[in-house]
Amino acid sequence: MSIQVISKERQAKGEFNGGEIIENKPIGFPQEGGTTKPYSNLFYWAYAEANVDSTIGLHPHQGFEIMSFVLKGQIRHFDTKLNDWKPLEAGDAQIIRAGNGISHAEFLAKDAAIFQIWFDPDLNKTMQQPATYDDYKMDTLPVSDENGVSVRTYIGTGSPFALDAQGLEIQRFEFAEADFIKEIEPEKIYSLYVIDGQFSINGEAVKNDDFIIIKESDELHIKSEGKGTLFCIASPAKLNYPTYAEIMREQVRA
Repeated sequence: MSIQVISKERQAKGEFNGGEIIENKPIGFPQEGGTTKPYSNLFYWAYAEANVDSTIGLHPHQGFEIMSFVLKGQIRHFDTKLNDWKPLEAGDAQIIRAGNGISHAEFLAKDAAIFQIWFDPDLNKTMQQPATYDDYKMDTLPVSDENGVSVRTYIGTGSPFALDAQGLEIQRFEFAEADFIKEIEPEKIYSLYVIDGQFSINGEAVKNDDFIIIKESDELHIKSEGKGTLFCIASPAKLNYPTYAEIMREQVRA
């Protein structure tokens, strides 16, 4: 078993509109610094928060599957497929399957916060498909109780979401005081973000905005002496298709 904790200070940084929206990025772009590069089918992961009402202007995407999870406040989404602005509130989530091309814009109200995470499907297939967009309200996403912990499932059993990216499970854990043990799959990588609270995860102390990567483990053991929230993505350690990062590395070698 290996566990790596990447504090906020060691994550990549970004901003929009002169700092109206600020970002820390557990997985950023190469030019942004940070210690974590793309792995499995996780290509990019940003936590973005708006200091004032602000709009990220229209910009294009291709190939990737891009999910946004509203953590606080309100946002609106526009894309060239729908040609309309769609409102989303805390707990809601959306997906852009960028396919052969789409452009989108986002408005974040003051104090709104989101995760935006890019997943790496088989680009040889998705680049040939038309782009699609879907959003889901919080009350359409299944919630279960696991030993006193509230678990909301975004990707997994009972969820309405469907992705081309292989083998993902995405959940949000809401804790009161807890000593929580969950069986996990050693052949998957578990990526966790501490939204709020202080925990011990598999023996490592973690706090707000820490990013944790767990590999080759059959158990997730989380201890909490108070309330807190964790976001967790399970992804395959091995994929049956080349990722964008792998394709780019091969082109550089050539």
